[in-house]
Amino acid sequence: MKRLLSTFGLAAGLLASGCASTSAPEYATHWTSAKTQTLRLDSGVQVRYVKTGKGPVLVLLHTIRTQLDYFEQLAPKLEGEFQVYALDLPGHGGSDRPAVEYTEQYMRQAVGEFITKLDLRDVTLVGESIGGVLALTVPGDHPDRIKRIVSLNPYDYGDKFGGGVRRSSNGWMVGLFDIFGNHTIEPRFVTSAVLGGGFYDASRLPDPLLDEFVRTGSREGYRRAEYSVFRNWTTWLDARQLYPRVKAPVTLIYGSHDWSNLEERARTQRAFPDARVYTIEKSGHFTALEQPTVVANIIVGGRDK
Repeated sequence: MKRLLSTFGLAAGLLASGCASTSAPEYATHWTSAKTQTLRLDSGVQVRYVKTGKGPVLVLLHTIRTQLDYFEQLAPKLEGEFQVYALDLPGHGGSDRPAVEYTEQYMRQAVGEFITKLDLRDVTLVGESIGGVLALTVPGDHPDRIKRIVSLNPYDYGDKFGGGVRRSSNGWMVGLFDIFGNHTIEPRFVTSAVLGGGFYDASRLPDPLLDEFVRTGSREGYRRAEYSVFRNWTTWLDARQLYPRVKAPVTLIYGSHDWSNLEERARTQRAFPDARVYTIEKSGHFTALEQPTVVANIIVGGRDK
């Protein structure tokens, strides 16, 4: 009953809350001097990305409800060793938000097209959460372009609407999307609570970045895209069937307090018996943001292995 009352109280707050302004300058200027660019895919969808650094190509793939700025702390630690590309997945950040089903397959095809249209080769593909799953599925479509894979906390598990995020300390809030669908309004305190539940230490979620996520989330069509990702959560589980196609070397990185349980991690590891596996202590689901130095050291240290 207490949870039910809390849900109705929160629902009232959602319906009463206003939307943030979208007129602020581009957030990426806070962490990189590189200009953001756009790439038009064959479908007409424009994808925003940033390219920084010099060296072998490395592509960063973020998770749901975030954007390329999710890597504001990791990318600068890599740009001295790699030419880093970070992109906004369709429906996220500054990329277009078409009225489509945001399944793993749709995202995988978009990332693959991004790589081929820019003619990127010998790519180190790095992703977190759903980006971590994409890092393990895109290479099967483009084995000639992917040299190495680093998958952080792959989001390939779950047992109810939305998937693994429901295990977050505040993950029950995601269930509101199952009630209100794309009409759900997401004020700052909800975004903060859900994302904060993915950290070992929630203070590691920077307030300016949280504000940017809130601002981005107010854009037209964003809530529909977010709801679609949650609604299609089982496609990220089904993506495990594609893992055997991978030929490139794999590194798996888990936060000690990731939402996945030990058996789910072991299942993914069994799909890649030769993978290098790391567990980063005092880290939750958003390891690239919570422990960027450790992650960068693993990526750079394994570059030539």
